[in-house]
Amino acid sequence: MLVIFPGALGDLMCLMPALAAIARRHAEASVELMARFELARLAAGRSVVARGHSIDALEVGALFSDDASVDARRFFGDFDSVYSFFASDDSRYRARLAAATDGEVSFHPFRPGGDGHVSDGYLRAIGIEDEVAPPVDAWLEPTADDIAAAARAIAQLKCDSSKLVVIFPGSGSPAKNWPAEKFAALASMLSNVVVILGAAEVSIEPVFREAGVAMLKDLDLPTVAAIARVAAAFVGNDSGVSHLAAAAGGSGVVIFGPTEPARWRPKALGGARIEILRRERLDSLETSEVAGVVSKFVA
Repeated sequence: MLVIFPGALGDLMCLMPALAAIARRHAEASVELMARFELARLAAGRSVVARGHSIDALEVGALFSDDASVDARRFFGDFDSVYSFFASDDSRYRARLAAATDGEVSFHPFRPGGDGHVSDGYLRAIGIEDEVAPPVDAWLEPTADDIAAAARAIAQLKCDSSKLVVIFPGSGSPAKNWPAEKFAALASMLSNVVVILGAAEVSIEPVFREAGVAMLKDLDLPTVAAIARVAAAFVGNDSGVSHLAAAAGGSGVVIFGPTEPARWRPKALGGARIEILRRERLDSLETSEVAGVVSKFVA
């Protein structure tokens, strides 16, 4: 069976309980995920997802095009069941996807509305009304290779991973970011700290370099997940990587500003413990308060 999902990293982590519920509903089938390439690759073999596909595949484009040179049925025809959280309000897409397979096709909203956490909205969307706690298999399990890659990255820091504090200072929106200078000040108040920077955080790298904070850059998502799993704690904004860290079993602090934690907080999956700190004005959150909460995790 196939799940088609268009979201970013945090969105996919919020879908994980629904993915696990879908897998249990189709216990005799293998679950395949069509999403952004790096996300499909991340989920495959580390969750209920057995295989990943890129949502940018030509067969998907054929569902929106009048060009008959690409036969969508060659791909979608292999599936007995398809759950699409993509373009569910596009009637032409719906009709063409249904025509591309003899299997059952259902359409569900992306980022569904309603009360409560968005993860619960996905569960309601697929007809799971009585799901209260995330199922035990609704999380991301780093592989042995992921853990080994994390160990190699941490070895560069010459620190004890059991006391390591990981900082994720970025997010998809500057409005959701605690100031980089405060993250740097936090790092100076703690020991065994590393800042993990993605490609989008190039502009704030000098802040941490000038503060003498250890950094790891350009890691792939499976390695980041594994580092969060073995570290004592992480600190991040309301971001996809904070969702990833929690889904991989990491514990830590997530800082919220304009967004609503009741709807968007990372789910504490796999035994993770997540503490939320929220300020409408993010720069009003004091470094000492964050350091006090992080220290409890490390202790």
